[in-house]
Amino acid sequence: MKICFLLHNAYGIGGTITTTFNLAQALAERHEVEIVSVLRHRKQPNFVLDPRVSLRPLVDLRQERQHALHLRPARVFPRAEYRYGQYSELTDRRIRECLATTDADVVIGTRPGLNVHLALEAPPHVARIGQEHLTLDNHSPRLRGALRRAYRRLDVLTTVTEADARVYRRKMRLPGVRVEALPNSVPDPVLPAADNSAKVVVAAGRLVPVKRYDLLIEAFSVVAAAHQDWQLRIYGKGEEHDRLQKLVAELGLWNNVFLMGAAAPMEAEWVKGSIGAAASNFEPFGMTIVEAMRCGLPVVSTDCPHGPGEIIEDGVDGRLVPVGDRDALGAALLELVGDDERRRRAGRAARENARRFAPGPVVAQAEDLLAAAVAARRSGRRVARDRARAHQVAISQGFAARDAALTAASTVRRTIRRTRG
Repeated sequence: MKICFLLHNAYGIGGTITTTFNLAQALAERHEVEIVSVLRHRKQPNFVLDPRVSLRPLVDLRQERQHALHLRPARVFPRAEYRYGQYSELTDRRIRECLATTDADVVIGTRPGLNVHLALEAPPHVARIGQEHLTLDNHSPRLRGALRRAYRRLDVLTTVTEADARVYRRKMRLPGVRVEALPNSVPDPVLPAADNSAKVVVAAGRLVPVKRYDLLIEAFSVVAAAHQDWQLRIYGKGEEHDRLQKLVAELGLWNNVFLMGAAAPMEAEWVKGSIGAAASNFEPFGMTIVEAMRCGLPVVSTDCPHGPGEIIEDGVDGRLVPVGDRDALGAALLELVGDDERRRRAGRAARENARRFAPGPVVAQAEDLLAAAVAARRSGRRVARDRARAHQVAISQGFAARDAALTAASTVRRTIRRTRG
């Protein structure tokens, strides 16, 4: 099977890029895999990509930023999508040409605007998989309306949590589209797991307001007051850097809290710690939580929608605390900081429980979905439900027959118009 991922910018940094690379590389064990990056702004990706996966950009901003068509607004990419300002008539044209000429059996869109392109412009023989890495409730009503109209032409829509899949099934009403949770996977660690003896709490991600690193720093001040030899290391870059650095100074935590900058891959940094931490107001999945747990770190996280609660078993492999509750976050960190045996026990449980996010089980589920979508697209028959699955999913139907009927109807209408003319 030939699989193509349609990605916003493979040369940037972020969770969607990480999980796309992870899944693409795992699928490349048995399939031909290509990543098509709509945009490119630098010579090499930030993350190392398996040479078995081909990478192809459509618009190279280093040479084409001032292209006449790139200065005109996009017409296909939905205006209500967060990345709309980075798209243009040029990206519209290149994406359309890419889809029209693809020899892939299945194309996987990785964000709402690209899913719209895929749904509207993929040729009839291509199976269409839309991925949602944000939650439906995170989208504006205007964007939800645009997606509802376009997503009906997808074969499969995947979310990263079962909670969000239920929301999509209930609110979007996509007849014939299989909606299923497909969690992000994290590669098997190559380094020995943390032994949970280091006096270090580790957090990682973009330094943006929704991640609430300010709350984490304030909560850690309680830990630093009781255990002056403990550190908080925050990895990542973003707009909040200067404000966070100022907060560290105001709280007098120069010797305890460190903004470490970006690190890729993060595994070597996770294993230097003993506890992972996340304080987000909103987290569609929680890729860094899984990364930390796979390295043997119990994670203290806010119980925000939707990911952390489906990853962490509270009191077993980490702790879940209310969103925005600085005191509860600090207390949960103190529980693990102050109890060596509890921390080690939770670290062992984290490593064991996070195996469900290893490439093996996730890729097996992905392959089942892709194969079913390709078969449905070719035959037009309804995809049979797999009753052995833990999650009940919507029954999917391929759209090849419907597309052919629509094409035939359109041809008839054109013929009638010409005859009347």
